Amino acid sequence: MCIYLSFNLISGESEYLGNMPAGFGMIAALQGDLDTSDGVGKVFFRQDSSPALLRQAADHINRAFPEDDVVNPISAVVVTWVDVASHRAESRGDGLEPTGRRNTFQLVIASLETKSYAILLYPREAMQFQSTGSSYTMHAGFSKGQKTYLVLYKKQGPYYRITDDSEASVKNLAEQTNSGKRGVWVYEIGTFPYFTDVAPGEVPDLPLDSHQYQSTRKPSHQHPVYPDVQQENLDGVYDRPEHPPPFQVQTVQYRPERPAVVEIENEDNIEVNVFTYNSGECGGQKCSKFGECSNYPSGRCCQCKPGYYGNGVQCVPDGIPQRMNGKVSGRVSVGNSPVPVDFASNDLHSYVVVNDGRAYVAISAIPAIVGFSLQPLSSVGGIIGWTFALQQPGFKNGFSIIGGVFRRQADVTFQPGGERMTISQEFKGIDEHDHLMVDTKLEGKIPEVPQGATVQIDPYTEIYQYSTNLITASSTREYVINLQDRSTQSRSYKFRETITFQGCQHDEVVSALPSTQMLNVDQVFVMYDTGEQLLRYAMSNKIGDVNGGQTEENACFTGRHGCDTNAVCRPGQGNQFTCECAAGFTGDGRACYDIDECRDAPQICGPNAVCNNQPGTFRCECQDGFQFASDGQTCVEVQRPVDPCRIGTHDCDVPERARCSYTGGSSYICTCLPGFMGDGRSCQDIDECQVNQCHENAVCFNTPGSFTCQCNPGFYGDGFHCSTEYEKTRCQLHRDSVLGAGPRGPRPVSGQYVPTCDSQGEYDPMQCHASAGQCWCVNRDGLEISGTRTGPGRFPECPGHDVPRPIGPTPDPNVSPLPPGSHILFAQSGKIEYIPLEGHNLKKNEAKTALHLPEKVVIGIAFDCVEKMVYWTDISTPAISKAGLQGGVPVHIIKLDLSSPEGIAIDHLGRNVFWTDSIKDRIEVSSLDGSQRHVLINTDLVNPRAIITDPTNGYIYWADWNRDAPKIEMAYMDGTNRRVLAKDDLGLPNGLTYDPQTSLLCWADAGTHKVECMNPQQGSRRQLMEGIQYPFGLTTDGKNLYYTDWMRRKTGDEVRKMSLFLDLRTCVSDVSYRYGD
Repeated sequence: MCIYLSFNLISGESEYLGNMPAGFGMIAALQGDLDTSDGVGKVFFRQDSSPALLRQAADHINRAFPEDDVVNPISAVVVTWVDVASHRAESRGDGLEPTGRRNTFQLVIASLETKSYAILLYPREAMQFQSTGSSYTMHAGFSKGQKTYLVLYKKQGPYYRITDDSEASVKNLAEQTNSGKRGVWVYEIGTFPYFTDVAPGEVPDLPLDSHQYQSTRKPSHQHPVYPDVQQENLDGVYDRPEHPPPFQVQTVQYRPERPAVVEIENEDNIEVNVFTYNSGECGGQKCSKFGECSNYPSGRCCQCKPGYYGNGVQCVPDGIPQRMNGKVSGRVSVGNSPVPVDFASNDLHSYVVVNDGRAYVAISAIPAIVGFSLQPLSSVGGIIGWTFALQQPGFKNGFSIIGGVFRRQADVTFQPGGERMTISQEFKGIDEHDHLMVDTKLEGKIPEVPQGATVQIDPYTEIYQYSTNLITASSTREYVINLQDRSTQSRSYKFRETITFQGCQHDEVVSALPSTQMLNVDQVFVMYDTGEQLLRYAMSNKIGDVNGGQTEENACFTGRHGCDTNAVCRPGQGNQFTCECAAGFTGDGRACYDIDECRDAPQICGPNAVCNNQPGTFRCECQDGFQFASDGQTCVEVQRPVDPCRIGTHDCDVPERARCSYTGGSSYICTCLPGFMGDGRSCQDIDECQVNQCHENAVCFNTPGSFTCQCNPGFYGDGFHCSTEYEKTRCQLHRDSVLGAGPRGPRPVSGQYVPTCDSQGEYDPMQCHASAGQCWCVNRDGLEISGTRTGPGRFPECPGHDVPRPIGPTPDPNVSPLPPGSHILFAQSGKIEYIPLEGHNLKKNEAKTALHLPEKVVIGIAFDCVEKMVYWTDISTPAISKAGLQGGVPVHIIKLDLSSPEGIAIDHLGRNVFWTDSIKDRIEVSSLDGSQRHVLINTDLVNPRAIITDPTNGYIYWADWNRDAPKIEMAYMDGTNRRVLAKDDLGLPNGLTYDPQTSLLCWADAGTHKVECMNPQQGSRRQLMEGIQYPFGLTTDGKNLYYTDWMRRKTGDEVRKMSLFLDLRTCVSDVSYRYGD
């Protein structure tokens, strides 16, 4: 294929100017006597088959022809004319001299295998003249050229004009459309192999622009105003420099019948901002949706539209309060402390009342050790005050000059100690919620402010020096520390800041501003909230003359106007002013109310979209199954390829035996799962036990797709290796060495890190130091992975330690089969019963009563697997008692100073018993004989009930079913290091159990009717079951969970079973225990 590209007009221009069509085929995007010889105007072209560009072209075509089949082009040619001028002085029609106006426009030829489309793009601000020469209006259209008949006879072929001979028709190219988008024109220009006819797009209407719709309410005008619709944005697709494509593209200086062509050099270093189709794209800037392009003698710059302010690239409505969100990180040393305080993504929120210059800043999760000492550093939030300071006549705040994208570094030197702090901030502009974004980093040292002290900062001024892309400021801050003994200390610090940004050098409005301005800051308020761990700053800001100048008494400039926070103060003559509600609000200015655009204009977002009203504006979101097209506004159906594996139209064997793998398009592959053999469409189980892979002292059991090995009674191991002695893993040996041994059994040393092992006895990928509140990732050998350590309340994403294993089971190395005689204990009113276990199955028909306790109300039971004793709480006496399971006489071990003992747990290593008392609201502990009794916890408890122990790691866990604020907590066994594990989405957490092999803590909730589990060290939480009636007690054997239910009364059916969804079994003791009902 050969394409001829005209850089200006073909030779013999007098023949064709105003005298079309030509005798040869052509597409005239904008035909006239155009000039590119001045070094400013340029033409770029390329062939492009990138998915992004083809998808964008398809969006235009399909929108223009909504009734046709969906079109997906396979290739495209893109040609862009940038800042081309008229070869002759364009006629203004008013006798004045030319103004140097230029045009920018674009042509995209998108092709399928059998047809082609032309997409013509004319931006409103870039179409600045309509004619060339004194009498020739520019022309746009399609011409087949002359066709030859019977060798000698020629006849003009099909010819289609987009414009007529009027300048208005050329101007309308940027104002109207046939594709539903202003300035975008789409045409079907032929079907292979013939040029038949030109079919124009069928959508001449312009939809309302949901992103720019605004309601301007004034006392005398209550009708909504709909601003101009933003034009198509082709950022990153149509805007790349078009270099010569692989096929022949040539300039044409005369008729193609006798071509003497000149090839364009393939320059890879073209440094020019190629046209992006956006009415706000000018001078290398992409204008805000609330901005427009303004022409200056030296170039073009973005400027905010009336009713908005900013630098044109970032624009916000007049009068509306501004919100700012961000994160604070870094490292700060306080006073003489050798340990710095690290910050990692602490939240920063700011709110600014723009019409009076008040700024409020809050930073969360600041520990008290540094929070009080950060009070003097109001400079962290001071930049926000400068950004939106109240403007005095002839002066502009930061946002009006540089917008919301800039970097700021502030150096602070404290006196008299010389401590230094650096504040680095990156302002990232406006997010999708119309909030400004900022990241802050603090590095350095600050003098200590004693805890409990307050700080008072005197009013101050800062001198800002403005130059190209750089702003500097400096000042001295005085502050007073008010100590708790009512004494005071006066201190100060020197402050210097540098702000860098990317401005527009042609902007004469900014250039005319004073190069020096002064920020006045008063009403400075700083506070550290110990309870909330919040650092707060507030201040009032005004920007004005560095020399003070004449004091402005008008309330609009003092901020004492009384206008609503969502209103603009308009100064009048002298001291007069009016209050006017900001765009998107209505009222008298003293009281403004949000306009619900979604209610007033239900169809504003267009088809397949949902309108969400927001203060002062609204937002459009696509419905499920739809997504925004490349224009960011039109919702189009999500085109997903059909996945036979997902929808089940494949012919693979059932999922239990085979896997269907989608490979794209409509293709897929069937493969048998491990443990099966076949072609994927028919898979048969492999009997691994035919070749015994188990230990000689183990039994092999074949299962579908796998097998299990189980050590014989009296042996321990995983079935592959069985011995009479249990062999511990590296992690377990590490854990045991830390726990050590004391007079009450293994106990962690207070504050020492205790490793956690997974169900295989290997190191958990994430390890946590409970007392330090830090977590980190480790490798398979337990060594910390650098850079993964996190602070309190945060958990790193740690990769698993999965490695390829042979086909077969993966039981816990600690596990041996549940020994004969294992059973479930449960209490029912005045008796304690048990149900034997055969394997992991309840033998309900063999349930028996172990102890008769008439006139007693047994609530909690626990079992000591060492001495084979059962312990229980009784709320009728009240008392804590014990007895031998084989018929011993009950003995009270605790009878005094009890009110309602409920939960009970045994530490079989330390030989202690723990219990809760829901009336005295405390947790107590004693030796198993009742001696050495003392209270562990007696604060912040309301209805403590279930309690369990983790003797190996030295923890206790308990549930508080306080109906107003239920929670689940943990602590060391001495009551220290207490922390809340769960407090959200709880109702009445009654039952509680812990599986030491999986490190899962599980609870049954009678309020939410759910059973949930979590890893206490990792914080992960998942639901196992819902819809249970009124659970009370809970325990586990490692594979199953067992719970009692108050709503079931049939003997032997009080205990229910559910799967823990883990193929694990544990034998912590011969008997599991149960709370009674």
